[in-house]
Amino acid sequence: MALSQFLLFLIFFDISFLCVQCNPNYRDALAKSIIFFQGQRSGRLPPQQISWRRSSGLSDGSLAGVDLTGGYYDAGDNVKFNLPMAYTTTMLSWSVMEYGKKLGPQLPAARAAIRWATDYLLKCARATPGRLYVGVGDPNADHKCWERPEDMDTVRTVYYVSAGNPGSDVAGETAAALAAASIVFKKVDPSYSRLLLETAKNVMQFAMQHRGSYSDSLGSVVCPFYCSYSGYTDELLWGAGWLFRATNQMYYLNFLKSVGGNDGTDIFSWDNKYAGARVLLARRSLVNNDETFGAYRQQAEDFICRILPNSPSSTTQYTKGGLMYKMGSSNLQYVTSITFLLTTYSKYMATAKHTLTCGNLLVTSRTLRGLAKRQVDYILGDNPMRMSYMVGYGPNYPKRIHHRGSSLPSVAAHPQRLGCEAGFQPYYYGSSPNPNILIGAVVGGPNQNDFFPDERGDYSHSEPTTYINAALVGPLAFFAGRY
Repeated sequence: MALSQFLLFLIFFDISFLCVQCNPNYRDALAKSIIFFQGQRSGRLPPQQISWRRSSGLSDGSLAGVDLTGGYYDAGDNVKFNLPMAYTTTMLSWSVMEYGKKLGPQLPAARAAIRWATDYLLKCARATPGRLYVGVGDPNADHKCWERPEDMDTVRTVYYVSAGNPGSDVAGETAAALAAASIVFKKVDPSYSRLLLETAKNVMQFAMQHRGSYSDSLGSVVCPFYCSYSGYTDELLWGAGWLFRATNQMYYLNFLKSVGGNDGTDIFSWDNKYAGARVLLARRSLVNNDETFGAYRQQAEDFICRILPNSPSSTTQYTKGGLMYKMGSSNLQYVTSITFLLTTYSKYMATAKHTLTCGNLLVTSRTLRGLAKRQVDYILGDNPMRMSYMVGYGPNYPKRIHHRGSSLPSVAAHPQRLGCEAGFQPYYYGSSPNPNILIGAVVGGPNQNDFFPDERGDYSHSEPTTYINAALVGPLAFFAGRY
């Protein structure tokens, strides 16, 4: 091994043994990562730990004559975008499936977070025959305002896809979310599980029969916010993969074989599902020794070789502090999603006593576990700024996150309504810490120089999202069970 490679090995795999905060309190972080979803809830709220939030969006769907209340606001705004929300739901469900026992006392809260989303997604899929509702709220109007969700006065336009205006991407992801959740609820609520699975099959059939991207059908109301940049083939793979996992029906396996997909990827996110679908399907090859799925295992391992820092085929950058760095805007969304795949594939490898090679580099389950731990520990404070990027965790965390409800006084503190532009001065443009702590929220994270300015207006670094958190729940449970 060359000296430079050896140094990289030390940096990424041995630094955790030298650090001051070697083993963060993963159980505390896990509990908070799930509490966060309460702060993103839309609809009529029950009593909850994030008590500064109140009910909102109670007329959602009324413009279309349907009930579309519930679900989640995706980030710091007041819009419901179903593509990232469904991905959030799928990842939470996968976390419960893989790490349910390690979730311990947090398992009921995780199920509740999933059900808050699936109750809404069921409405979207079942309200009107031939339509799949995919969003509520005009994002262009919403982004001109800085107001609490409880005060929303922007138009709550309803968006849908149909046979004439297809959306295989959002439909495939919705099917994945419902199918994955059906597995979560199979034993604890069989009738609900059956409803989820029946609906997932119908939505997946729609995605398969009416091919097209929702970005083309809905244009400026989903782009540039949640454009389907990767196209829809990855969601067809992802959705069919989850339907196969839930049903074991050859119909979905045959469809998977017919779809294909691109050869290589080094990303996993709400937009690009190729790597996730391959890891999901590779499980059958590794754990069940079923070589029907051998190609997916090879593709999953090609992905891993593109991620590992000392792999000859790595295409992934790392900061000097050791953080995986994919994109300048909301980088931690890629870190948490890829870290989930690392811990999950590590688990499969350990079960199968499997190793892989990247060129002449031998990779074990411990290799993946070490890199995943480095990413989780960095997020929780083991980084050059000694800052936790999870709000409310540790002594030093972001205080000025880009989030309307957190940054504006709560209804309890300020009962008077705050209109569309009333929140900009002094709250949005002010330098005071946010009055309401959004417990567990993981923000977009530092820049490529490991620096985080903690500025409310810097949304690419300071905005939390549901899909950053959803992918982190599994790794936190994994490490909470080990340390």
